[in-house]
Amino acid sequence: MKSIKKDPRLAPFINEIFLLESDDTGVHKLPFYADGYPGIIFSETKNGVVLLPINKTLPNYFLYGQTIKPIELEIKGPYKLIVFQLYPFATRILLNINPKEINDECYDLKQVANANTEVVIEELAINPTELQIKIISDYVLKLVKNSSANSDNAIKLAVSTILKFKGVIPIKTLREQLFITERTFERRFHREIGVTPKQFARIMQFSFSLNQIQESDYTKLTNIAYENGFADQSHFIKTFKKYTGETPKGVLAKLG
Repeated sequence: MKSIKKDPRLAPFINEIFLLESDDTGVHKLPFYADGYPGIIFSETKNGVVLLPINKTLPNYFLYGQTIKPIELEIKGPYKLIVFQLYPFATRILLNINPKEINDECYDLKQVANANTEVVIEELAINPTELQIKIISDYVLKLVKNSSANSDNAIKLAVSTILKFKGVIPIKTLREQLFITERTFERRFHREIGVTPKQFARIMQFSFSLNQIQESDYTKLTNIAYENGFADQSHFIKTFKKYTGETPKGVLAKLG
């Protein structure tokens, strides 16, 4: 996976841009686990991309929502994926859709009414990677310009705070800092992000621990559990199984 420098104008909406590609002619299964971020994917493959476990063939240019249950993308033969990882609040702002509707699902960008997606897809099909990234960047900027949805700044602040604390912050403390009642906070957060504040915090706690375990010695599992706010190793492993269907050791083996 290669990280791509993003257009500075995209910074309020795009967290990172990734390029994943392979010339291998075999079958590829790319695991996707909960990480708190939706995103836009453009794929170049001979046989398409299949979403597992539901065996759904995906369009070559789509938006994916919050990943809660573990999924895999199956690709036969060489492929290239360009991934624009959106901030959690960007889905509703850019497309004015309910983020909850695309949790563990994908949204065909041909459905977008305020941008000529068909033309964009045609341009993506005939250009090299560098220009494809610019085309998608321009597309996102156009969605921003044409958006009629207003940003909920309190929820954006809540999201950035949860990210800052890697998911380890009491939701009550966060709500009190924002001077929002529990019911209002839950409703607004769910509307903007597609999951509850507590759910989002748990996903981020898991995601940060997953990143750390990939970069660390597996024998230090207990230390990683404590450093990421888990009560003990047992709770840590239980959370891993919830979001991946595997133990930490099994996830590492799958990710290689």
